[in-house]
Amino acid sequence: MRQEPVIAIKSLNHYYGKGSLKRQILFDINLEIYPGEIVIMTGPSGSGKTTLLSLIGGLRSVQEGSLKFLGVELFGSSQTQLVQIRRNIGYIFQAHNLLGFLSARQNVQMAVELNDKVSQNDAIAKAETMLTAVGLKNRVNYYPDNLSGGQKQRVAIARALVNNPPLVLADEPTAALDKQSGRDVVEIMQRLAKEQGTSILLVTHDNRILDIADRIVEMEDGLLARDSQSAVISYDAGAWSEKP
Repeated sequence: MRQEPVIAIKSLNHYYGKGSLKRQILFDINLEIYPGEIVIMTGPSGSGKTTLLSLIGGLRSVQEGSLKFLGVELFGSSQTQLVQIRRNIGYIFQAHNLLGFLSARQNVQMAVELNDKVSQNDAIAKAETMLTAVGLKNRVNYYPDNLSGGQKQRVAIARALVNNPPLVLADEPTAALDKQSGRDVVEIMQRLAKEQGTSILLVTHDNRILDIADRIVEMEDGLLARDSQSAVISYDAGAWSEKP
């Protein structure tokens, strides 16, 4: 029996502006993402990727169509309900968005402490365990200014995954990183997602990381232009190729 999707989207439309300035951004989006699946979303700038990501993450309200997270309908949800949804999603952005006055451990610990049922000692332990998992055991007490770009993004990954969320949304997580750091970061995300059963939806222009995906979806002019469920992306002789 097939698992229920973490995300189920049907006939989703979205608009910006009002009256004569109203403009449609997303057109009839249909998409399902299943537990433990890594889906990469590609497409040119302005194609609607970030808008779709923000709707899935409960950062914008659904205007038309159906968007379900763990079976809960987001269309018509109140702001309070959207806040509850957001607490079950991990976010990783291009900018790591760490708080500079907190250490690596404190940045991750803060995410754990959103759950007021977890004691401070447990929060510290969980934060340190997750930082160890992303390879920062010896950087737990470092502040962001003393970490490299790749290390900061690892802290952001630890923060996103520390609460074992069913879904992580990542928007261009490797854009500011060099080739090796970017590869390291996505491989950590891939490993931890598979270990935890977390679904990842990752928006990227970085062709170097496409091979971590279980599936690639392509946005174009607000449409889901391609959903390569059966495609296997391989890196061969210095060029990307797609095998049916």
